[in-house]
Amino acid sequence: MSASEPPRSPRSPELPDSPQGTGTPTLLVKIFGKDRPGITAGLFDTLAAFSVDVVDIEQVVTRGRIVLCALVTDPAAGGATEGGLRSTVHSWAESLKLQAEIISGTGDNRPRGYGRSHVTVLGNPLTAESTAAIAARITSTGGNIDRIFRLAKYPVTAVEFAVSGTATEELRTALATEAADIGVDIAVVSAGLSRRAQRLVVMDVDSTLIQDEVIELFAAHAGCEDKVAEVTEQAMRGELDFEQSLHARVALLAGLDASVVDKVRAEVRLTPGARTLIRTLKRLGYQVGVVSGGFTQVTDDLKERLGLDFASANTLEVVDGKLTGRVVGDVVDRAGKARLLRSFAEQAGVPLAQTVAIGDGANDLDMLNTAGLGVAFNAKPVVRQAAHTAVNVPFLDTVLYLLGITREEVEAADGLVD
Repeated sequence: MSASEPPRSPRSPELPDSPQGTGTPTLLVKIFGKDRPGITAGLFDTLAAFSVDVVDIEQVVTRGRIVLCALVTDPAAGGATEGGLRSTVHSWAESLKLQAEIISGTGDNRPRGYGRSHVTVLGNPLTAESTAAIAARITSTGGNIDRIFRLAKYPVTAVEFAVSGTATEELRTALATEAADIGVDIAVVSAGLSRRAQRLVVMDVDSTLIQDEVIELFAAHAGCEDKVAEVTEQAMRGELDFEQSLHARVALLAGLDASVVDKVRAEVRLTPGARTLIRTLKRLGYQVGVVSGGFTQVTDDLKERLGLDFASANTLEVVDGKLTGRVVGDVVDRAGKARLLRSFAEQAGVPLAQTVAIGDGANDLDMLNTAGLGVAFNAKPVVRQAAHTAVNVPFLDTVLYLLGITREEVEAADGLVD
């Protein structure tokens, strides 16, 4: 039930002429006060004496205070009087030290506008100033905020706005500008059943799933870490062709003993929230994969440890127990990551529109733009500007909130037995 009614769109259907139709008298019953068990049952038990039908209900509890709204048909249809209902509801409310307000009107809520979107906002913290700016920008696009609710209070504050009356793409563009100006993360996705359908989530590895650049871990054992790091940074900024830079960096590893692979695997540090993200997605029925410009010697281990469904990366060539300084097979580059996303989606039986891609570098851009939702995670500026949305907090599990998954659902998933 909206706090304010959205403007009627020419594309919005009219309500049918029914007992809850546009011309039928209805009453909006609003109850406020300290929450306690039995309030909802008590209100509707009181209303039941007047033989009214329930048209709409909404209840919110915030810091122990309840707001309960019930839209019901006029009691006259059952032979009672509106005055009698008002008097009885007020008496019941006063007996529980609650406040009641009853508003006469006609019909149900107006239909929502033609465009329906979910706007997820992540703030650390989420300030009143930034919330005001977001709400104002939604209004400026012609959108109406139908509902707001909190998804999570930690590790960041996450809230979701249900918006109607404006196209999702237009809203996304407008709020992307606002997000950059006020320093919050905002994701805009279309409303509909597909949001809750089975999905495929594919993420980059280096500096996304893990905190490290794997080739730099290898380079540290070869004594050329600084040189490799410099080339890596240039490639991630899009200043160098990825394949050329990969070959140049791998060449510096020639002669390393293959036993270094085990040492590198032990040094890999998962990004905070990575295990929670994957565990929750898997328990909720999602499929999860990784694609990497790094190496199968590490991604295969991550796939096994984390229970991933898909994994693909480059492979370091090993001959006679030594790294040769070459990779074998096709290079997983920018275009290759997008191809692998399509391949994983086909194998998973998931439409591309229901895929999510997460990455941080220019090498991830094609994949992010191919997915139904591309998330730039603590990414370079060029990536943040091109992706559908950006997350700039150091917790990978905050991506769950962009999918409409609440913190309570995350904790409930943790209680499931694999």
